[in-house]
Amino acid sequence: MNHFAQIQIILPPAPIFYIGPFPITNSMISGVISVAVMFALLLYARANVLRGKRNFVTGMIQWTIEGMYGQILDIIPDKKIAKSIAPLALTMFFTVLFTYWASVLPGIGEVITVNGHPLFRSLATDLNFTFALAIIALVVAQGYAIKSHGVFGNIRRYAVNPFKNPIGAFEGLLEFIGEFSRFTALSLRLFGNAFAGEVLLAVVLLLSGYFASFSLPLFIAFELFIGFIQAYVFMVLTCIFTALGVASHGAPEPAHSPANTVENETQHLGN
Repeated sequence: MNHFAQIQIILPPAPIFYIGPFPITNSMISGVISVAVMFALLLYARANVLRGKRNFVTGMIQWTIEGMYGQILDIIPDKKIAKSIAPLALTMFFTVLFTYWASVLPGIGEVITVNGHPLFRSLATDLNFTFALAIIALVVAQGYAIKSHGVFGNIRRYAVNPFKNPIGAFEGLLEFIGEFSRFTALSLRLFGNAFAGEVLLAVVLLLSGYFASFSLPLFIAFELFIGFIQAYVFMVLTCIFTALGVASHGAPEPAHSPANTVENETQHLGN
């Protein structure tokens, strides 16, 4: 029990210093470093591709971008919309990936402290960050829906005359409620997994003691895998919400509709 007494689980990020009245939190510091590393690696890979040079890092980044881009084209049936939203979706993927992976680096958490607070904390464990990402994803989905259906056409997705079409009115109400549930799913899923991952590593570090050098790598590898899954899920859900927003209700589903894509992936995993 003494081990658990050493773990301080603090939900909000802690301010490290202030720029005027604006607090700079430990999650912001970690986030700036994570995003800087992300841009450095992507620009490095871009420069190598333009020069025709290939190495392991460049190949992995190129393979990841091509694979994720293919997923976007499969999820969104309108290829024009898929190509236009791909830069944002891929940016979200890499941002979530690098900010999540920052939680497993040495020095993150209780190792380095300032005034009793950790100096570094993963940006993905900050609800402000996950809420902001979810808002961007849903605003973009609504923007494409308005562009596809028009302002009033998009409103009619939710507001249906209950006297003329009671079933449609009920579906519109569910769709309106679903917009808020999507926001919650996007933001809290990412936050919950990232925060739980940091706590898990802290617990393993304290319980392992001198054997931490043997046990921690296994859990770090597991968290790296979970980070990739969370980044992939966030990107896929953003694309699915966009595809649902631009879909014409009552029309037959295309071969690469979100429903068919999810069904095919589920069958593939089952096999």
